[in-house]
Amino acid sequence: MADRKIDLRGAFLPVVTPFQSETGDVDTAAFEANLARWFDHPISGILIAGSTGESVFLDERERGTLIGAASDVAPEGAKVIVGTGMESTRHTIHMTKQAAQAGADAVLVSPPAYFKGAMSDEALAAHFAAIAEASPVPVLIYQVPLRLSTLEFSTGLIGKLSEHPNIVGIKDSRGQLDLALELVSATSSDFQVMVGSGAILAPAMQGGCTGGIVAVGLMAPAEAADIASACLEGREDYAAELQARIAPVHQKIVGGMGVPGVKAALDMLGYSGGAPRPPLHSPSDDRIEVIRGILDEADLLSLASV
Repeated sequence: MADRKIDLRGAFLPVVTPFQSETGDVDTAAFEANLARWFDHPISGILIAGSTGESVFLDERERGTLIGAASDVAPEGAKVIVGTGMESTRHTIHMTKQAAQAGADAVLVSPPAYFKGAMSDEALAAHFAAIAEASPVPVLIYQVPLRLSTLEFSTGLIGKLSEHPNIVGIKDSRGQLDLALELVSATSSDFQVMVGSGAILAPAMQGGCTGGIVAVGLMAPAEAADIASACLEGREDYAAELQARIAPVHQKIVGGMGVPGVKAALDMLGYSGGAPRPPLHSPSDDRIEVIRGILDEADLLSLASV
């Protein structure tokens, strides 16, 4: 079992997975080029194989390849977190150990939701405790967005799990500030609550959250990093100003269009987004123009290298 200590303050990016247009294979060169550009900004780290990274479409070999590539590119001190949640406890432990061996600094574990009716607090507590005991690296709980196929953790369960020495925090992607702050109050003092909504990063951090793993930061890495640093330094007015500018990008693209919208936006901004894996599909031409307008409104297109 790992040492619980890991610093998760700041803005983290749940990176996309680019695929080669001809073969559909992971495009490692494009992935590394994206990371190099994102790491030009003072982000605290990345999440590989999260929802935005199309985790459910990646096999074990591909995850290992992505972790290895990130380890080569990430600057010293940047954290590499990897999504390893599977439906069974056994498979999750296997994926967690693989991720740690490949170079992950921590893992993010989503809840097993297929047999949702059987997932009592007792069953979930045993599941996460077993993973945390077996994991060579710190474990974060992932409260998946409720619009996806998932379940919602009770605050009491998270409070109980926060006492485990190798469960270090939670990514709460419900997008509701009051619920995130409720977790801050209900968990142990060294437990790190992170938000998954870039629309509430500033008020969440000002209310006691450690930081966020926010997809809007893929399109606005400078702004996300500046919001986090401004909050940590007490510059609340500046954080609020930046938050107001990028919140619509989260709401309309990340929340409103999901992975296909985020990838299309990244293409416009000079990153490698590309098409998602089927059965997801790229946005229509009309929607592409809507995305362009959203980015322009937030003054994000002006710095694009395209």
